[in-house]
Amino acid sequence: MPVRNGGRWLRPAVESILRQPGVRVELVLVDDGSSDGAVAALPADARLRRLANPGRGLVDALNAAAAAARGAWLARMDADDEALPGRLQAQLAYLRDQPGVGICGTGVDIFREDGRPWGGYRHYQAWINGLRTPQAIAREIFVESPIPHPTAMMHRDLFNRLGGYRDVPWAEDYDLWLRAFAAGIGMGKPEGIWLRWRDHDARTSRVDQRYTGGRFLQAKAHYLACTVLRARHAVLLGAGATAARLCDALEQAGAGVAAFVDVNPRRVGGRKRGRPVLTLERAVAAYRDAVFIAAAGSRGARGRIREAMRRRGRHEGGDFWCAA
Repeated sequence: MPVRNGGRWLRPAVESILRQPGVRVELVLVDDGSSDGAVAALPADARLRRLANPGRGLVDALNAAAAAARGAWLARMDADDEALPGRLQAQLAYLRDQPGVGICGTGVDIFREDGRPWGGYRHYQAWINGLRTPQAIAREIFVESPIPHPTAMMHRDLFNRLGGYRDVPWAEDYDLWLRAFAAGIGMGKPEGIWLRWRDHDARTSRVDQRYTGGRFLQAKAHYLACTVLRARHAVLLGAGATAARLCDALEQAGAGVAAFVDVNPRRVGGRKRGRPVLTLERAVAAYRDAVFIAAAGSRGARGRIREAMRRRGRHEGGDFWCAA
């Protein structure tokens, strides 16, 4: 658990871990330069180890906590959330029962003290809680981060094999999940909601530039280029602003984009970023060996594109992926 000025939320977060039933727990709390006294005010507990971050920032704190931990299993927790009773027990049981899964998350209840979460977080909660099986998570890995970071659990050996957290231009957790995907590591979640995930205006994902949509797009492009597009060109499904930005990011990552697809007759027949804009029928016929990537950002577009691609015999997770 990394913490910087956890305030009044720190103690409930710590207690929610120390009170987990059915498991032996060591909580390594890494203080990342706090000045509010909340860490020092925590009651003494032999299972709680308080460390000062030997580096600077979240990535250093996370790696320091993992290095200091003495257990075989590593689990994440944030200093402003609340793990529900039985969370760690449920995750351990799931990982032991699912040998093909290396990283385990959980379902979450996103909440705010001043009411329900606003904006995209409501839709994100429904989406992320609906992804439980390794197949579903792999299918949607390029849509958004599929594992809520403070719910993650994995074996220490796997964490070390993946190289821990990296200091990258985008979110450090999404980078780790994408590296796991690239390495063929399955990810899954047990049934149920096991974490109350606090949303507030100072939340890192709301204020840190690494968590913006543009940075997530960079991450997607980077890993698309080195995995599914390593030896194939892309055809982007959509010719709007989202598809244009993804095209630019893929180019920068070294991947080739052959064409765009759009249903708007005013766009079809023109060009976008120097590539032809085609109907889906023409693109499927002309680019049989390409990977089709859905890059339309409007709500509901993903479902419509999936249905259209299925009717044309394209297999999602092989020659067709969603990335918006």
